[in-house]
Amino acid sequence: MAKKEIKTTDIWNEKKLDTVKDFILSHSAKQSKERLIKNELLAIKYRIEDYIESDTPLQKLKILDFVNAYLSALNITKKNLAELFEMQDSNLYKYLTGERKLNTDFVLKLSAFSHINPEYWLRIEIKNGLFDIKQEKKKFKNYKKYDYKNLLEIAE
Repeated sequence: MAKKEIKTTDIWNEKKLDTVKDFILSHSAKQSKERLIKNELLAIKYRIEDYIESDTPLQKLKILDFVNAYLSALNITKKNLAELFEMQDSNLYKYLTGERKLNTDFVLKLSAFSHINPEYWLRIEIKNGLFDIKQEKKKFKNYKKYDYKNLLEIAE
């Protein structure tokens, strides 16, 4: 007796895919507005992670692109965000486009706003070549004076 080969179309066909899509849509329609927003914010976080981890992203994305996705999901404007961050919207725009280098204060504000680790925002900048970690490491020798061993030498 010959064994019958199972084809993928026996398992997943258009009818079954439509059933799954209908189930997802009906389940999604039952979710609260707050849950839908949380889902969208989580999707943005995953896009950021994918972008950071991708060896060859399809396109170069700026922090602005991800922040715009947050603003769209939350239905707020850049002006609202600038007010929340206690800064002028022109300064906010300069940080978001990379015209101005990120600083700790801004990264922490972005992190608190998005509920994403500050490292993610910095890693986007590193990936885009806006923060040259190799160049910064060259400055390390200027910081050798802060070595704890210098305190021990003083104490001896």
